[in-house]
Amino acid sequence: MNDLLKKYAKLAVCSGVNVQKGQTVLVNVKAEHYEFARLIVEEAYAAGAKKVVIKFGDDHIAKMHVQNQDIETLTDIPQWLIDEYDSYLDEDLCRLSIYAPSPGLMADVDGDKLAAQAKAQAQALKRMREYTMANRGQWSLVSLPTKEWAHVVFPDLEIEEAYEKLLEAILYAVRINESDDPVEAWEKHNAKLSHQNQILNDYNFKSLHFKNGKGTDIVVGLVDNHVWAGGEEVSERGYTFNPNMPTEESFTMPDRLNVNGIVYSTKPLNYNGKLIDEFWLKFVDGKVVEFDAKQERETLEQLLNTDEGSRHIGEIALISHQSPISDLNILFYNTLFDENASCHMALGRAYPMNLKGGTEMTGEELLAHNANDSLNHEDFMFGSEDMSVVGTTHDGKTIIVFNEGNFVI
Repeated sequence: MNDLLKKYAKLAVCSGVNVQKGQTVLVNVKAEHYEFARLIVEEAYAAGAKKVVIKFGDDHIAKMHVQNQDIETLTDIPQWLIDEYDSYLDEDLCRLSIYAPSPGLMADVDGDKLAAQAKAQAQALKRMREYTMANRGQWSLVSLPTKEWAHVVFPDLEIEEAYEKLLEAILYAVRINESDDPVEAWEKHNAKLSHQNQILNDYNFKSLHFKNGKGTDIVVGLVDNHVWAGGEEVSERGYTFNPNMPTEESFTMPDRLNVNGIVYSTKPLNYNGKLIDEFWLKFVDGKVVEFDAKQERETLEQLLNTDEGSRHIGEIALISHQSPISDLNILFYNTLFDENASCHMALGRAYPMNLKGGTEMTGEELLAHNANDSLNHEDFMFGSEDMSVVGTTHDGKTIIVFNEGNFVI
């Protein structure tokens, strides 16, 4: 298994962030993954990195901070921390995040404190968020299992067995095995996604109508000059990278003022360590006007009330129900994986790259094109095996995009 993890580290460095000679590499990773962090550092320097900065984190310590600090302390982000992150942006930076969720860990924590802390951190590190979302530099998100996370995913298995099974599923999803070169496998996968994106771009849909048996019936308008993306991206400096590993999606920019109907979730949303489940949202003229949830309704409300843009969507994504991750039939409780097994949309900020010329626009110019802006970008899953998607072109033609949950174009 160690050889496979070495392959994974090389894939994350060479295909994920695609480290270039002389670059600074910023790595966020769980403390328990220190051995994998060493592999990442080794591969980054082998690729020519000037320096590698490791930021270790621990969700249990983070929970103790929230439980024992008042809101004023939690939301007081020190200037030295802001200056540190801003200083990285003045260098030729690429950023790698090695993510492992702790589903439900924060279930008994004050939601108001969590929401206030998340908002303060997002505001303080706004430049870093904009750097990544506008593809000014390379960035990538990958995952490794923890025993706690594995137990949530496979509660009926012994801890060690659950951990190994989750690790096997992750490695399968990112195309790592003993015999094949994962870098080559990703080149082939990206070519397939690029072809799919081109088909969608050629249609230049005005809107997409989603409907399924669970009750979803929603029309999502798309901005003029939208761009379908997914898979490999290109940074401002011209370096290719893979933002999400794994990925199976084609996604684009909805019109923030032109979404109407109701959408029902099909998988839980892990937000700030709380699991929002069995929820629905009703949109009128792009805005969530009604909502409910069987689990963590208050947390959903806090998400929606973060700012004005949190009640609008910034992304709509298409993924066939029959896809490699969906076929695993595993609920990962991790958006990075679950979003690649299901059609999804994101509450909050849009990606500028999904608009022609968007990465060169100011915030005001993006808003003028009806691109959404927010401190949040939270994907939630609503796809199903019976999902139908009908696209309408600018000349009024209707095209069946999905039938019975899968692409038919």
